[in-house]
Parts: sequence; structure tokens; C-alpha cells
Amino acid sequence: MYADTETIRRILTGTGDTWAVVGLSGNRSRAAYGVAEVLQRFGKRVVPVHPKAERVHGEDGYASLADIPFPVDVVDVFVNSELAGAVADEAVSIGARAVWFQLGVIDEKAYERTRAAGLDMVMDRCPAIEVPALNS
Repeated sequence: MYADTETIRRILTGTGDTWAVVGLSGNRSRAAYGVAEVLQRFGKRVVPVHPKAERVHGEDGYASLADIPFPVDVVDVFVNSELAGAVADEAVSIGARAVWFQLGVIDEKAYERTRAAGLDMVMDRCPAIEVPALNS
């Protein structure tokens, strides 16, 4: 319901290649770390967003979306569902073109607000699973 094939394809192939990954830190055991690696392999620029603002996968990190000094195309959200709505709202306010809530991250009201603001959005899916499937 929150991840039709056309929207997934549009975000992964046509929305742009700068992805802010909210929740990405240098912790290799976290899902965000591996997903960010996959996104890079498929040509995406991955921008870490985490309170620690760590450099990850060769990219400088930022404490918030608002701190990123360049345009962001997609905001990929790896935070708890309770916090995800605020991140989606921030994505709208910085002018992102799409929001992607990872597997298990669900906030239906945030989805409605984000779509009403004109952004594409996918919820409860993983781009690291979806991007390789585009070519099959």
C-alpha cells in the first residue's frame, strides 16, 4: 500500500542520487551501514545524518538534515517509527524530493503529510532490496 512499484522505481532511478541516510553511523552492525554501502554501489551519494555527525563510507556526516549544506534528493529514514514523522517533516522543509521509510518504519500520518506536500514516499521497504531487483 505504501510502496507501489512505480514509485519505488521513480525514487531509485529518477529522483536524484544524493541520499541523506538518517540514523547512519559508523556502527557496522547496524542495518543503515550495510544499506548505505549498497546504495553507494548503485551510484548513490550517501550522506550520513546522525547526532554524532560521523564520517561514514567516505562522506562527511551531519547532525541533522538542516545542517546539510547542499540539496538532498531522497531522505532514507532508519529511526524508530515514533521519531520518523518529524524526520519526514524536516525532509519536506529542506526541499527533499522523496522520503523512504525503512523496513519496520511506519507512520501513516507522516506518509499522508509528505505526499500532500508533493513528495514521493515509500514506507516499510528497503532500497537495498529493491534496487537490485530493478534490473531483474
